[in-house]
Amino acid sequence: MYAEAWEADAGPGDLVEIARTADRSGFDYVASCDHVAIPRRLAAAMSTVWYDPVATLGFLAGVTERVRLLSHVAVVGLRHPLLTAKQYATLDHLSGGRLILGVGAGHVQEEFEVLGVDFERRGAVLDECVDALRAALGPDEFPTHHGKLYDFEGLGQLPRPTQERVPVWVGGSSPAAVRRAAVRGDGWLPQGDPRDRLPEQIARVRRLREEAGVSDPLTVG
Repeated sequence: MYAEAWEADAGPGDLVEIARTADRSGFDYVASCDHVAIPRRLAAAMSTVWYDPVATLGFLAGVTERVRLLSHVAVVGLRHPLLTAKQYATLDHLSGGRLILGVGAGHVQEEFEVLGVDFERRGAVLDECVDALRAALGPDEFPTHHGKLYDFEGLGQLPRPTQERVPVWVGGSSPAAVRRAAVRGDGWLPQGDPRDRLPEQIARVRRLREEAGVSDPLTVG
């Protein structure tokens, strides 16, 4: 649906060429999306070719120098936040602080079901995951989070991210996703918005952010 025909047969060499070209040309980031498994009912539209973002961005970090590494987007609700933090903190550390953690609620019900995660509550799960990841990707070797779904303290994780604050960008254009980006995110990743609708959506994100009392700048990716 959103893929180019060449992507189905692309291999490691193609990914390296694209990433190095983006690095040399001054692009802000290269990105990889997150799907565990695609059901047959969606395979024709979505394909089943989805490179794991942590492995892929780690691979591309080793062949680039400056371009940022974006998960666009990681469905972080499919995994415990400490597992996600371990993976992405390591990626940020090894890449010299180039990670942008893009997150989203997900939309493939079968993925949630096979992994034992409640699909209907994925929005609430994502909200708490973002809060937990803020702690788990922060400066503390022994992060603390006490929530409804996740509860941890006294468990150390090294290496820490190189960045003092790993930017979290929220993907999606539904009302819930836009609000989540405004209130919890450092950036917003639109999904499927027509170009002429973007100014209105960006203004809404900024208005919601102001109403929530969030003064930090917001990046639109």
